[in-house]
Amino acid sequence: MPAQGPRISSRAPGARFIDPAALARIDNLELVARTVVDGFMSGLHRSPHLGLSLDFADQRPYMPGDDIRRIDWRLYARTDRYYVKQYEADTNANFLVALDASASMGYAGAGAGVSKLDYARCLAATLVWFASRQHDRVGLSAFADELIEQVPPGARNVDAVLHALDRLRPARSGRLGPALARLADGVRRRGIVAVISDLYEPPEAVVEAVAPLRGRGGDVIVFHVLDPAEIDFPFQDELTLEDLESGARMPLLPERARARYRERIQAHVAELARRLGDERIDYTLMRTDVPLDQALFALLAARERLQRVR
Repeated sequence: MPAQGPRISSRAPGARFIDPAALARIDNLELVARTVVDGFMSGLHRSPHLGLSLDFADQRPYMPGDDIRRIDWRLYARTDRYYVKQYEADTNANFLVALDASASMGYAGAGAGVSKLDYARCLAATLVWFASRQHDRVGLSAFADELIEQVPPGARNVDAVLHALDRLRPARSGRLGPALARLADGVRRRGIVAVISDLYEPPEAVVEAVAPLRGRGGDVIVFHVLDPAEIDFPFQDELTLEDLESGARMPLLPERARARYRERIQAHVAELARRLGDERIDYTLMRTDVPLDQALFALLAARERLQRVR
């Protein structure tokens, strides 16, 4: 199996293990997002492992150096633990999804039931819905060679983001660098940026494109979306591969290429995780057959970290 980025391996009790292909058949992104987030939150509240504060929009665990005047003494009397009161101005953050809509994101392996872009749309909708539940200002920037859809972060922008996601179709050839450079120039306020892409560029180019977003002082999470066939290379018969962005074709005998291909994709994933980690950027590999609550754990952890450094 390819190396993977940071993740929480134990699923919270009650979280819904929903087939992504089934989600993609639901022609309503709001319903998809509600279904995943409600199941995830329900599971968290039933979980005996409260390593992350579930009420971080109102309180968070006391940290050395916090003002003791903000300790919630009533909550301490009930729990025998110190929590600090937080107010809306302290907890609200900008949450921006940067979504790759280039042609390669339109790929869906045989039997997959969902293209990478459809999965990414469901993923983006789920993340945005979850962030809005935590009172964050949410926005969207979809890109290929350039920015093609933009909804600036706002407290009441959930519907606008969902409508923009619903309009998205695989666009054309794309490069991370130009679009994300323009996006970084427009980021004026500290927050969280979630980059969703299949990252079909050399690892050094990916890091060069994404790092400026981290330089703005916020948290960056990279969700690397791949079809299972792009990882496992299950093909048996002779075939011709076509680059969805350039149109270039290459005949191939899978039996001869399989071992080398798997070795190279594993090395690509491992190098991405290493280089992005060196830049303090979270990396999560999302196969399109993996339920979306894994992404919510990553967002919850990033949001918790962002609050601790405020």
